[in-house]
Amino acid sequence: MIRYRRPKQDDPVIIELIHKELVPHSSMSPPELKKVIRDIPKRLAQGITLVASPYYEADPVAFIHFMIHGELLYIDMMAVASQQQRKRHGKTLIAHAENLAGSRGCTRAKVLVDQENARAHLFYQNSGYEVVRYIPFSRCYELEKRLLVRM
Repeated sequence: MIRYRRPKQDDPVIIELIHKELVPHSSMSPPELKKVIRDIPKRLAQGITLVASPYYEADPVAFIHFMIHGELLYIDMMAVASQQQRKRHGKTLIAHAENLAGSRGCTRAKVLVDQENARAHLFYQNSGYEVVRYIPFSRCYELEKRLLVRM
């Protein structure tokens, strides 16, 4: 089931998912990473976070955090617990985010993927995202997808 994030219940699990599933693929230096991790609660307070959980009251097994800026859906972070991967949680979360954004007039979606995160890169490409450019400074690929506007 997909539901909106409940900060008190979900944030500790989301932060653990970030540590286990995203941090190992990051090319940031330890000091940079420490600052980014410290700022996660502020990031989660901005935008929208959806979680996938086995049932309504259960802890999340996956999450997606995104922001809508005019006609752009920006996917900030997404992670699925390793034991829950390949169970369509990621596809379901991204579909919910894209549908919500499309209903709010977004025409395109964008995500940055660390160059070391081959699984994420493949996931987004299989979801219709195409590489726009490589950003050497952050060692990330920028991927983009056209969205259907659902008014």
